[in-house]
Amino acid sequence: MAARGDPPEGTPEGTPGGGDDEYRSVVFDESFVRAARLQEFSAKERMGDHSHAVRRRDPAEKPGAGSPTPRRGSLQVLLLVLVIAVAFGTAVYVGVRPPYRPAVTRSAEPLRMTVIPLAPAGVVPGDDPERLLRQSPAVKFPTGASGIPLPLARRTPHFTENEVMTALTTAKDYLVASSVDPDVLTGAERRSVRALLDPQQRAQFDASFADPADDGRHAPAGWLVSFDPAKVALADSAVHVRGTLRFAESTPGTIDVMSDHTFVYALRPVGRSLGETGKKDASLFTVRRTLHFRFDRDDLPGHRAELLTSQVQAGPQACSVEAASTLTPLLAGARAKPAGPAGTDPYATGPPSAGLCGVLDSGAQPGG
Repeated sequence: MAARGDPPEGTPEGTPGGGDDEYRSVVFDESFVRAARLQEFSAKERMGDHSHAVRRRDPAEKPGAGSPTPRRGSLQVLLLVLVIAVAFGTAVYVGVRPPYRPAVTRSAEPLRMTVIPLAPAGVVPGDDPERLLRQSPAVKFPTGASGIPLPLARRTPHFTENEVMTALTTAKDYLVASSVDPDVLTGAERRSVRALLDPQQRAQFDASFADPADDGRHAPAGWLVSFDPAKVALADSAVHVRGTLRFAESTPGTIDVMSDHTFVYALRPVGRSLGETGKKDASLFTVRRTLHFRFDRDDLPGHRAELLTSQVQAGPQACSVEAASTLTPLLAGARAKPAGPAGTDPYATGPPSAGLCGVLDSGAQPGG
């Protein structure tokens, strides 16, 4: 082991006197000089712009090498590459990520509804369901959910294509549950419809059936289509449907879906089968529903909708019937006093006509 004052590579050869030389501690050989952390500039270097007579060696510099290993430069290049990669990745992410989603906190509005019974001008036609349909404007209507096709979903400024499709699908599911499901039509249940509503509207939904009223807020027909199971039965389980769905972004945090569909039901009196005693007891009942749905960012993942407005035209019905939890169709052979001279056609397009009661257009009846 070398002494405290020995050079790094031991005592240089040829040093006289060995360890007894009194000048041994101040003799520096070439290896000692190369190992020094400070290096004196040469005379030529000192004539330059150096402010100091010595320079500090880079720890990575090999002894005796003419210049330090360029590790610092490599590190800088690597950092530059990483910065460029991060910047490029950020640009790509910003380009493909969903649009900015502003936080929206709001309360669901109460449903505003208008229910217009359509009174027949004469006797309600009766026959077997197939013959009635062949004689009605609904003869070419699809049946069930197939009569509620979804439009092509496109992204909006603040909603993705998938979110638009979710809104359309939820609106269709509500229409099927509230207008086509046999259990709902016959009054057996309505939980499936309630579950599709915004939770803040469910109290209004419940109140409409607990205490029906013609006040524009609590008419059961504004929520769904159902018939009194003690009086009316389905003569045919197939519901004929035709209509459209449209969507639009109303605010950066909400998307609206508008539906306009006509539903045609074949009904018969309870307790009598078709053809009994030679009679044809089936009749057609037509309901046009125009609904305005609104979806916010809480509604979409929950598969539920806020129902803003509901406009319903339904007949044949008597205009004098008081508010009830179900519709009250006039069946085959019945008649009602017309409410006025003008007719209302539920098969017509365009905004529904306003009014508390209407006259069912003769062209909307089988054979009309």
